[in-house]
Amino acid sequence: MADETRLLVCDCSGSMKLDLESLGVAAKATSIKACSELCGAQSEIAADALRSKDKTLIACTQEAMFFGDLAEELDAGERLYTFDIRDRAGWTSDGAAFAKQAALTADALLKHPGTPIKDVESQGVCLIIGPSELVIDAAKRLSDALAVTCLITDKPDFIRPHSSYDLALGTLSAAEGTFGNFSVVVEGYAPIKRTGRGESTFETSRNGAKSTCDILLDLTGGTPLFPAPEKRNGYLRPDTGDLLAVERAIFDASQLTGTFEKPLHIRFSPDICAYSRAEQTGCNRCLSVCPTGAITPNGETVLIDDDICAGCGACAAVCPSGAASFDDPPVEHLFLRLRTMASAYRQAGGTAPRILFHDAEFGGELIKMSSRFGRGLPADVIPIDVYNVEGVGHAELMAALSVGFAEALVLMSPKSDLTAPEGQIELAQALLEGVGHKAELVRLLHATDPETLEDILHDAPVEPLTHDPILPLGGRRDVTRLAMTALAGTDDMTISLPKNSPYGAIEINQEACTLCLSCVSLCPVGALSDDPDRPAVHLQESACLQCGICNSACPEDAISLIPQLELSKAAIVRRVLHEEEPFKCIECDKEFGVKSTIEKIVEKLQGKHWMYTNSDNTKLIQMCDDCRIRSQYHGENSPFQMGERPRVRTTEDYLRERKEEDKTIN
Repeated sequence: MADETRLLVCDCSGSMKLDLESLGVAAKATSIKACSELCGAQSEIAADALRSKDKTLIACTQEAMFFGDLAEELDAGERLYTFDIRDRAGWTSDGAAFAKQAALTADALLKHPGTPIKDVESQGVCLIIGPSELVIDAAKRLSDALAVTCLITDKPDFIRPHSSYDLALGTLSAAEGTFGNFSVVVEGYAPIKRTGRGESTFETSRNGAKSTCDILLDLTGGTPLFPAPEKRNGYLRPDTGDLLAVERAIFDASQLTGTFEKPLHIRFSPDICAYSRAEQTGCNRCLSVCPTGAITPNGETVLIDDDICAGCGACAAVCPSGAASFDDPPVEHLFLRLRTMASAYRQAGGTAPRILFHDAEFGGELIKMSSRFGRGLPADVIPIDVYNVEGVGHAELMAALSVGFAEALVLMSPKSDLTAPEGQIELAQALLEGVGHKAELVRLLHATDPETLEDILHDAPVEPLTHDPILPLGGRRDVTRLAMTALAGTDDMTISLPKNSPYGAIEINQEACTLCLSCVSLCPVGALSDDPDRPAVHLQESACLQCGICNSACPEDAISLIPQLELSKAAIVRRVLHEEEPFKCIECDKEFGVKSTIEKIVEKLQGKHWMYTNSDNTKLIQMCDDCRIRSQYHGENSPFQMGERPRVRTTEDYLRERKEEDKTIN
């Protein structure tokens, strides 16, 4: 990579204000040049920069294709970087947005981690289902590009077999899979007869017919075959009352042949999944929020089907252990972006920035429409694009506030599933109120047009938060704890949280607990532990996920969950929840078991049960394992008792017996 960086900024024919000094500092540029028509009359300036062998940053994405083609001609493709400040920070009714422009420039310099991908193969096998009128028309138009099978739900008056596609009567009773690997079950399956004159007929129908395909074009207009159908790759289900939507679906289907790259959005670590232990169900947060059904139980953990996963990130947002984490990019990169932009904003003279999380498809277009035709974003609102806003959880929101943003806002898409975001906002607001801040510092925005978005964001000044910005390192739980300590201004605080929060403590009823340690053995993350020297249960509160496995597994119902976030250092050290004296063996004084438990057992059995009446059996309960075995073996009624050991026979015994036999014979 080149040692020097050239920054080219264009005010788009004088339509926006720029501050070269702050932009140059943010870009760490060795040279900076302002232009007004870099994509047209001044394009030679861009060409000269690309010829220089330096890294070239061009603040324009509208003409990114033009600059990319120019870079390829000059063999400079790897040295070109384009980013947008015009739509996000140039065209605004606030006039100058220099600090925000600097923040966006600093963000553009960060290296984006590569996205893990897998190849998906499609042979173009397409199943079209629905009424014959729509299905046959679609089949005729797709048969040149795809291998088409028509499954019609009605029998038309006049129909004939066709050489370019297959035709059958029937209804789909079940479907599973995704693009490139659908499997279906058909009831009343009756393929058309290809022979005979006159009106075509169909074979005898049968139920439970099974088949596979790569593409499913659903023209039934009825209930979708899958949850969140718009997120199921390869499943096209247009509104049959909208002819344009049907046309678009047919065209999209025609393009689905070949090898495709599918991003692997979620990284899963089963070792720290807290779904279940010993058939005791614990955390099922990811199962409850997955819109596509890509997550299913798999023994003690869950299984995430990469092919079905749509990458919404909701599972990563709610996962308390980090077993499911977003990998496109990793959350650590998002934390870095937040800190970088907040720092650059302050360095350029800004004081109270607001962060706006949005997706590219809906939120990005809404912002562009607002900037071109409306008031644009306020100068203090910094947009940050994420793959899907459903993956923005409480940790990301708290990280944003703790690195220097005065508000953290999430712009929802009309297609967004609100299950995870609403729960995460509730948790984030509870955390804020717990440390004395306004809950409204984090919230979801619902705006379907630029004017509504502008009304929400403009004329809503905010005060800067007064804490020192943090360095958000570690996982989501670590960053949340750091953020809340910074926002609280102290680490001597306990924040009460709503039920089912992923942070908390455990309380043990010491009267009921027998220290059987089943809770310790089943804790999926080691938050609970025992003491090798004495009967005890310890808790490291910072590790507790509030999964509830210990609660459901406790035979004495002695465990209660307390949702809270302890900010003090006591949360990261192990503390005793319940501890008792061990019992001393009555034979050898070896410590074993729990004194109170053994005493209770003896009290309940001695003289009250026939096996423990007029016998020494209660003494066995009071012995350690070794002494108990010895006592049982040597006891009077021991089943292992074999009497006295016979004397060892010698040669003299045999000789003496022989002499006695000889005397008897004689």
